[in-house]
Amino acid sequence: MRESEFEFIRNLVYQRSRICLDAGKREMVSARLGKRLRATNLTSVTDYCRLLQSPQAGEELAHLIDTISTNHTFFFRENAHFDFVRDRIVPEMRQRQRTERWPRFLAWSAACSSGEEPYSLAITLQEALGTEWDWHIQCTDISHRILDQAGKAIYRTDIIERMPAATVKKYFQKGVGPQEGNYRVRAELRQRLSFHQLNLLDRESPLPDLFHVIFCRNVMIYFDRQTQEELVRRLAKKLIPGGYLLVGHSESLTGINHSLELVRPATYRRPPAS
Repeated sequence: MRESEFEFIRNLVYQRSRICLDAGKREMVSARLGKRLRATNLTSVTDYCRLLQSPQAGEELAHLIDTISTNHTFFFRENAHFDFVRDRIVPEMRQRQRTERWPRFLAWSAACSSGEEPYSLAITLQEALGTEWDWHIQCTDISHRILDQAGKAIYRTDIIERMPAATVKKYFQKGVGPQEGNYRVRAELRQRLSFHQLNLLDRESPLPDLFHVIFCRNVMIYFDRQTQEELVRRLAKKLIPGGYLLVGHSESLTGINHSLELVRPATYRRPPAS
């Protein structure tokens, strides 16, 4: 891939998703574009760039963003966050619910990838709340492909077996026949999640609610500082007063202008209403 082609791809990806691909990502981009060349029956990156500039580029642009987006995740990744939800956020919000009368606890997995994060959160909330207080999780991602995978809630045995056997037995169904070797999240959890395609920097959000907690982890590392600040402002506005934003443990809001309070590493809170 020539330098001019990489510049074209990185600028296009930034315009469409605000993902910032620095020069060190050139080899990664080249490797991932190989999948799209095979899918489009093209033989060179030059031809692929021409396709992206053509009137027929619409669908392929979506495939490009899907291909570039990183979707590495696993169940209960950065487990301290789920412990914090169980031990701090849920008890605090249940106490407030007695006077504020929220009909249900609302969470948002803002970059849900293939679903391991929101289903981990669902297990946490089910254990902490059960049927004592209704709850729901909104799940969004920029990738149509990965959202479809998340909605199916089917995972290979080697992924599932990282969790305790009792958790697997309680919240997953073991596949048989054509699904042997897979597990599926049980329906009682799946029905508490909703999935939507969303670019987090879109001006219009399909999510009208305010949330008690937002997970937006390992996303900002792909954005430049200006985009990070814009994203944090948008997320802060979607929290109830006193609501929590959880970011990746490799991320920090240090140096970013924002209105949130630092609670602990990778954990921020919108100031309570005075």
